[in-house]
Amino acid sequence: MPDLSEYRRKRDPQRTPEPVPEEAPLPSGHDDVFVIQEHHARRLHWDVRLERAGVLVSWAVPKGLPTTPDTTRLAVHTEDHPLEYASFSGEIPAGEYGGGTMTIWDRGTYETLHWNDHKVEVRLSGTKVRGTYLFVNRHKDGEKRDWIVRRVDPPQRRDFAGLPEFVPPMLPRKGSLPADDEGWGYEFLWEGQRAQARVEGGRLVLRDAEGDEITAAYPELRGLGEQLGATEVVLDGELIAMDGGRPSAHALRERASAADARQIKRLVARIPVLYLPFDVLHLDGRSCLDEPYTRRRQRLRKLKLEGESWRVPQHYAGGGADVLDAALANGLRGITAKRLDSPYVPGRRSDDWRVITRKRR
Repeated sequence: MPDLSEYRRKRDPQRTPEPVPEEAPLPSGHDDVFVIQEHHARRLHWDVRLERAGVLVSWAVPKGLPTTPDTTRLAVHTEDHPLEYASFSGEIPAGEYGGGTMTIWDRGTYETLHWNDHKVEVRLSGTKVRGTYLFVNRHKDGEKRDWIVRRVDPPQRRDFAGLPEFVPPMLPRKGSLPADDEGWGYEFLWEGQRAQARVEGGRLVLRDAEGDEITAAYPELRGLGEQLGATEVVLDGELIAMDGGRPSAHALRERASAADARQIKRLVARIPVLYLPFDVLHLDGRSCLDEPYTRRRQRLRKLKLEGESWRVPQHYAGGGADVLDAALANGLRGITAKRLDSPYVPGRRSDDWRVITRKRR
């Protein structure tokens, strides 16, 4: 039975901006409205709410609704919410239940295909989500709140490509400045550790150049996944550690040598790392590997990745000699030149990328 008593018990209307209606008979609706709210609370999750019998029946989905039918995700059944919550967005104060930022991620209407205490199947028609989803009560160890959710029908786009676990990195060759640098882009050579960031459902997985997971070693990067939210992406980039205002291979090796969580915590404060993503390999169901370098950089800029421990490094179209001068003057070893029209070739060394450490004589 729909009931708002638990919702009211958890909230003080004097302290939270959330709607807390007075006790009264529940309103009646058409049982066809849904809202999905992105909730940056203690851990990022998405709240899926379906209008039913005068309330919003709600599930907290830690990684958001799956995009493909072969993915099953946890959905925690939470207390019923008032219908007014369908338009709520705002900042829930710290210390209050669900404290954090709540925004409306999607909204629309839904059609009920099946509904009982054990299984809910609905067809959603929103701005971002369109498809059929099945929520199933797992009844695991007597915990009635733990459900699972999966998509029933194929992905929304016919050309949808699933997010890869890892893409072997493209590698440069040593070379010299192009005789004519029209058609070339230039990036500083940071001499850090190559690292690939995979983000799905707001969760980051970081891997080194061999594909080994290194996420736990760099906890300060967790916020990168939360910033990207529902964006599903694979980024190529580099980890650096600074010493005296310059990238230090020694400092990075010391940071990477941490043996346990306690040592990692100490090193985070003493040797913070910076992640520099310089390429997009996969984005929201689309492989970017065959796209030209310039298009991939455009996609990267649109992600607006800026944080205390990550930022997109600058790149320059043309002017290679000046970029090399600036790199050497600032204590860097050199630059990387990349053809503006070059695709990303996984696992191969290519003449389209060149490491340049000195001027042509």
